[in-house]
Parts: sequence; structure tokens; C-alpha cells
Amino acid sequence: MRSLSPDDLVQTYLRALSYADAELATSLFTPDGVVDSPLYGMQAARDFYPALFADTASSVLTLRKTLVSADAATVAFWFDFDWVLANGTPAPFTVVDVAEIGEDGLITRLHIVYDTHPIRESWVAQNEG
Repeated sequence: MRSLSPDDLVQTYLRALSYADAELATSLFTPDGVVDSPLYGMQAARDFYPALFADTASSVLTLRKTLVSADAATVAFWFDFDWVLANGTPAPFTVVDVAEIGEDGLITRLHIVYDTHPIRESWVAQNEG
């Protein structure tokens, strides 16, 4: 994939989440790219997105703001994630994703930051059942 502008990267990433498109999501990462998630832990991007989408019935994402470091090596995006778990339970949250960008313009590491307390019980119940 060619290098994307920070805004295009964020829009493509949110589109991948909206459509549960693991191939598109992982195409934004380096081959050894990782995701650090408060629910799923640290995983290779190629493993994280299939796991996330298996737990997802639907999601609607609303971007609030994109922040880019002066050298464009870090892009943070704040958005609302209206997530519905695979079992139909709503689990909405507001999140900030912080992407570390490599020289090739791809994500090397994505840090997902949000409070899991309101949704953790529902997520655990779905995954234990």
C-alpha cells in the first residue's frame, strides 16, 4: 500500500472497522505491526482484527478529532465507537487510538485507549458463553 496522508489513514482505518474488513485494516500496518488493546491485550494486527470482527455484530464510528505530531510519526484519533457485540449486546464507548507510523507510512504499533469498565462484563459474558 502506498503511503497515506494522516487523514486518509484515519478514514481508511475507520472504514475498515465499520465494514469489519480485516484485510483492509491489516493493510495499514507493517507486516510485524501490533495492536495494544485494553480488552484483547497485545496482538499482531493480523490476529487482532479477525478476533475483533468475530466479536462484532455491527459498529458505527464517528470521528471527533485527528491529531498529528509535528513529524507525522504519531497520529492520534478520537472517535465514538458504537459497537454491538456478536450476541446483540450494545457496547458503545469513546476511544483514542494512537498510531506509531513507520518511515513507509504504515502503522507499526497501535495503542487503543478507553475505559473498558462499562462494557467489560458484557464482553466477558459473550466470550465465555
